[in-house]
Amino acid sequence: MTLVRPSADGAAALHDRGARCGFGNGSVSSLVVRGGAEGAVAGLDVVIVSYRCRDHLRRCLTSIASNTQPGEANVWVVDNDSRDGTVEMVRDEFPRVSLIESGENAGFARATNRGIAAGSARYVLALNPDTEIYENTLPPLLRLMEEHSEIGIAGPRLERPDGTFDHASRRSFPTLLGAVGHFSGIGRRVEHGPLAQYRATGVDEGPVDAVNGAFMLIRRAALDEVGVLDEAYWMYMEDLDLCFRFKEAGWVTWYEPSAVARHVKGGSAGARSPGLVLAFHRGMWRFYRTHVGVRRSAPANAAVALGVLLKLVVALTRAEVTRVTQHGVRGRRRTAAGTRS
Repeated sequence: MTLVRPSADGAAALHDRGARCGFGNGSVSSLVVRGGAEGAVAGLDVVIVSYRCRDHLRRCLTSIASNTQPGEANVWVVDNDSRDGTVEMVRDEFPRVSLIESGENAGFARATNRGIAAGSARYVLALNPDTEIYENTLPPLLRLMEEHSEIGIAGPRLERPDGTFDHASRRSFPTLLGAVGHFSGIGRRVEHGPLAQYRATGVDEGPVDAVNGAFMLIRRAALDEVGVLDEAYWMYMEDLDLCFRFKEAGWVTWYEPSAVARHVKGGSAGARSPGLVLAFHRGMWRFYRTHVGVRRSAPANAAVALGVLLKLVVALTRAEVTRVTQHGVRGRRRTAAGTRS
């Protein structure tokens, strides 16, 4: 298949810079960079942001070491002040990995950007610590990028630990009906139609609006043109924002199912706390306001804002019910254990 990169008038500007979480806020401090193969030249920089996910990260790094050749990739772990032994594990078990200690909870986008800035390879792989790659993961994607200079971002088929397809592997920029279908759950149970629009069900392979930020292979020249991740996204939606800006600038985002990676999903962020729920909805509203709302009427924007707010209230209520329920279950287990003893 021959791709033709459309013309572009230029890149969209980056927006206000802030913080993002799964990863929280923190005071600014100097970076500490340790380890790695100094002076190594590779065609790929792998950037992994870690926050209290040591065991997931170990498996991720092991999979990279097992499925790349020496010197093929420079790996950067940017640790957001985990304080759970992550830094020590990387230093002791993976001495060739370059470790950037943020000394703060810098936020996902800002931490990823630090890793991007530290490298210079032709391609950047932004990778979640709760992913694992296989022998067939990187070669087809790198070959695709080499053969088609119009592709700015490529992503693989992501599979859950049980082998099922992670539908977030490829996505469309959400329409109103697509968003309603996705968040109501209806769009996840149908294969076609406007309510399934967000899942990009019509794309089996090829150009797509967006791939999943858990695994994004990005051309550095495109990042130099368009800009890196928008650090105003605290957690979630920064990947969709980057893909949108790439498309606006004329770059192609490509979904390649012949490449497969494992994604635990939620392993790097954990269960959604109220803070993460808030971050998700703030990101949703920011994406709409930045890329969609500028072309909509004030009444339409007000209706969307109300919808996001109502969804936030429902999500926060569910999170609190879940927290209380889990707390009660743990309490009953402790009581039962005390009785048995």
